[in-house]
Amino acid sequence: MKHLLSLCFTLLLLCPLLLQETTSISEENMPARLLAKLQVAPNAPCPSASSIKNNGRVFYPIGYGADPTGANESSDAILQALNDAFNVQSGLELLPGVKDLGGVIIDFQGGNYKISKPIRFPPGVGNVVVQGGTLRASDTFPSDGHLIELWAPNSQKLKRTDAIKIDRNYVFNGVKDQTAKTYYEDITFRDVLFDSGFRGGGIFVIDSARIRINNCFFLHFTTQGILVQGGHETFISSCFLGQRSTVGGDPGERDFSGTAIDLASNDNAITDVTIFSAAIGVLLRGQANIVTGVHCYNKATAFGGIGILVKLADAALTRIDNCYLDYTGIVLEDPVQVHVTNGFFLGDANIVLKSIKGRISGLNIVENMFNGSPARNVPIIKLDGNFSNIDQVVIERNNVNGMSLKSTAGKLSVAGNGTKWVADFSPILVFPNRISHFQYSMYVKGLPRVFVAYEVTNVSDNVVVVESDRAVTAVVSVAVDQYNMVGEGNFVM
Repeated sequence: MKHLLSLCFTLLLLCPLLLQETTSISEENMPARLLAKLQVAPNAPCPSASSIKNNGRVFYPIGYGADPTGANESSDAILQALNDAFNVQSGLELLPGVKDLGGVIIDFQGGNYKISKPIRFPPGVGNVVVQGGTLRASDTFPSDGHLIELWAPNSQKLKRTDAIKIDRNYVFNGVKDQTAKTYYEDITFRDVLFDSGFRGGGIFVIDSARIRINNCFFLHFTTQGILVQGGHETFISSCFLGQRSTVGGDPGERDFSGTAIDLASNDNAITDVTIFSAAIGVLLRGQANIVTGVHCYNKATAFGGIGILVKLADAALTRIDNCYLDYTGIVLEDPVQVHVTNGFFLGDANIVLKSIKGRISGLNIVENMFNGSPARNVPIIKLDGNFSNIDQVVIERNNVNGMSLKSTAGKLSVAGNGTKWVADFSPILVFPNRISHFQYSMYVKGLPRVFVAYEVTNVSDNVVVVESDRAVTAVVSVAVDQYNMVGEGNFVM
């Protein structure tokens, strides 16, 4: 330790001499890199960290004049930093027309930046990281804008009611439509807080591929926290989204509005996300999306809120897995190939099948847990409207506490003495007056054993009636289902 201290003291003494010797070197003999660092006016102070615009391929908005305290407006400074960063050349491309910027980084350095207009990325950029800070909308921020927008001039923004359809070849042959233009690829947002100030939304992504939004926080949006339209493979993970900051039981919950995540796009993933306040937690308007590990406790169903809304048959091929619906449920409009499994539904949260055109084709709701109030006895599956075209629907193996169990399959055993046994499945079956298949058997009790002729004499209103040719003491067991495979019609006596 003594030797180390002595060495440090010696170096301190030699530093002025070394600096003097360095400055005496002629410019022609000086290495270019060292010469560039020394091109400052005589006796000028060393540049501060806040004045550095970039370090290699890392760009700092603070160096362009952005105010990290949030006192002054920083939109133009941030846009200047982006402009310089996106002019970095590598000579490579990702998708055609998308420059590979080599992993250039926009680093907010933990600052708190007030902006009055959207930070819109120029088209044709990729391999970019935006990280580490807070963006807050000013009082003059446009109410229809988003804090950051990946929006090329040639892209057409959809209306909120529009849905995305994919080419039929995708559904039937597994071939994706590659004709749509993609303007952004491989852009990552991480560790950023987006505060929309009740004026618009957080991030808008359109006609982009392979975008990552990771470890971000979205507050005070009135339209969408995250809006994705067109394109493919936006991954949203480990994020928190809420219109208002709350941990539940908010006195203003009835007034929550906006949508936390709106995916009018295909092939995206939402993973390990919490949505703590909004009118709608997740709105799916595209196909082949997966939602997993999402906790929704936004506006409660009792106040008109929806946790996850699968919009029309245009949102086919949807998988909702291992999600926690906390006092707010799932609404499926005319579901086509939708799978809901391993979920936990708390506080009377349930699944509503909403009829728009009256068709369900391919729906699995299996192995979920439902917990609610026995006094209300809310059904775990509720029909909103009539469905005239139903095939391949499997709703079973769910467990229930304090709610009414609903299923597309059921088994009953009816004991009695006489010639008629009635098995009433109407309290449990999801669809009214619809039994596709049944099986039944009779066990005759007592002695002497006698041969009994028996048969099903009626199947209607989800009731199966079995009658025998003589009075006996017996147990009749009946199993039914409403699965209805493609090409089959309803059972008719």
